[in-house]
Amino acid sequence: MASNVPEMAPELVHRRFSLEEYEAMIKQGILDGDDRVELLAGEIVEKMGEGTRHLSCVARLIQYFILSLGGRANLLPNGPIALPPDSMPEPDVTLVKPREDFYAGRRPLAADVFLLIEVSDSSLRKDRKIKLALYAAAGVAEYWIINLRDNVVEIYAKPEGNGFSESRIIRGGESVAPLAFPDIVLRVAEVIPL
Repeated sequence: MASNVPEMAPELVHRRFSLEEYEAMIKQGILDGDDRVELLAGEIVEKMGEGTRHLSCVARLIQYFILSLGGRANLLPNGPIALPPDSMPEPDVTLVKPREDFYAGRRPLAADVFLLIEVSDSSLRKDRKIKLALYAAAGVAEYWIINLRDNVVEIYAKPEGNGFSESRIIRGGESVAPLAFPDIVLRVAEVIPL
């Protein structure tokens, strides 16, 4: 005879990973370049797919910064940033302190970062909540979200706890410059494809 009492679902146990464990999985080939994942607060999280507007925006940013920086920073597209003890996000564009080896010897840390940029559409909530808190807690000086939903750039600066003490929104007709490079003025309309 069937019972009308629903069976209790088993409780799922989540296993968190350290940065060292995640790096070991990469080194051993458990994770490779075909795996679209990143380590966020100890969890291996799938990265969102990228549409054509996203790819276009990233390409525009890369071209603009390469032409404008003149070697004052290394530019890392989709490069992982080590945030001990348990995160290794892969921002779309990162400007880091210049090194002759372009970080072949080690992954960049928050102290190496001038500016992190996430281009967001489907990942907007994750970039605003999870990644913003991770970047702030790690001490990243400046974080931009290129918000493709609203066609604006969200600027976050001066990390404080799990947030930033300064934030502002830059719209299409306006311009913005990274804190570390005030001479590099970027017009929002030039990087957000419509």
